[in-house]
Amino acid sequence: MEVLSSRVLLHPRDWERSVHFYRDVLGLKIYREWRGGAVFFLGGGFLELSGRGADEGLGETPQLWLQVEDLEREHGRLAAAGVSIVEPPVRKPWGLDEMRLDDPDGLRLVVVEVPPDHPLRRR
Repeated sequence: MEVLSSRVLLHPRDWERSVHFYRDVLGLKIYREWRGGAVFFLGGGFLELSGRGADEGLGETPQLWLQVEDLEREHGRLAAAGVSIVEPPVRKPWGLDEMRLDDPDGLRLVVVEVPPDHPLRRR
């Protein structure tokens, strides 16, 4: 899998408190933000805070966000390799095509394709 971009994805219980901690206490710089979400520079990667974990049924465990060029190709390849796909590729309300799978230890991986007309393509 060729990963174009990646980030650690957190769904904090208290979004404002977490943003304050990462931005104001740790001093991480913001890469981009939107209502209810922020992505911070994290050395060679990114840290995304989005949603409100328990409130949105997202859980509070970290996830790994992996952007790929062709989500359908990766879905077929991973399914053929016997990987259990938790959620097959689907267009999400925020406009990204995503699928979800778990690694052998239960870490949730969110594999993402950014459609050509999505605002992330213009950044």
